[in-house]
Amino acid sequence: MQMEWLRRFFKPKQNNFMQMLVQQGAYTVTAVEALQGYLKKRNEKKSAYAREVEQQADEIQRIFVHELMDTFVTPIDREDLFALTRALDNFIDYVYDTVEELEIFQLDPPASVIEITDLLRGMANELHLAMQRLLDHPGVAAEHARRIKSLENQVEHAYRRSLAVLFQGPEDMHHVMEILKTREVLRHLSNAADQGDMAADTILDVVVKWS
Repeated sequence: MQMEWLRRFFKPKQNNFMQMLVQQGAYTVTAVEALQGYLKKRNEKKSAYAREVEQQADEIQRIFVHELMDTFVTPIDREDLFALTRALDNFIDYVYDTVEELEIFQLDPPASVIEITDLLRGMANELHLAMQRLLDHPGVAAEHARRIKSLENQVEHAYRRSLAVLFQGPEDMHHVMEILKTREVLRHLSNAADQGDMAADTILDVVVKWS
């Protein structure tokens, strides 16, 4: 029994980890696309699809962590693998939280939400590409990471501009409530971008270690 456990612990699972990271990267794209679909036509079917995407992505992340805990030999540092899977999972969670709160608040999304979501779509695409290139072409993965960081800066600028416009001259208590609801939605989008930025930092750390 002990020998069997040791064999499983030392068994290389490089392909498993990288394939699951690529899957998570693909889910970041699908999650943002689900949000974009919901913004275009807000209904239960669109929100249910976004929720399904988030749940499927969560399952991949749970398997990833289980495999990581059960493996000694990994393709890159264990801490970096964990940081990547956590950042990607958090990115997807914040994107879905946006759908959920728009639905709960019954909020008509302002143009700023659509603008930032479009930037997140670009980040998600770069994250997916970076995961595909990380092991075999780390230099290319680093280029994608730098694009992610540039997009995160654009999201933060758009977020701050949106807040400045949002809090100009509230008219009454109902308007104040709408402002606060919109701020919460914008905050989730900003948090998603922060998680993408964290993933980019980890990618760059990995590349530096290999260079």
